[in-house]
Amino acid sequence: MLDTTQSDAPPEQNEPRGCLFALSQPPLMIFLAVIGCLLLMASLHDLLLL
Repeated sequence: MLDTTQSDAPPEQNEPRGCLFALSQPPLMIFLAVIGCLLLMASLHDLLLL
């Protein structure tokens, strides 16, 4: 038989999510990695080839 009694403390629905939650999203990390690689390639080009 199912237990349908209500618990004393209902689970929180609106948990605050900070920067670490945003950085854990794969599309954002892929975007930041691509931008970082472009900046690194541009800086290495300026330092070594120009």
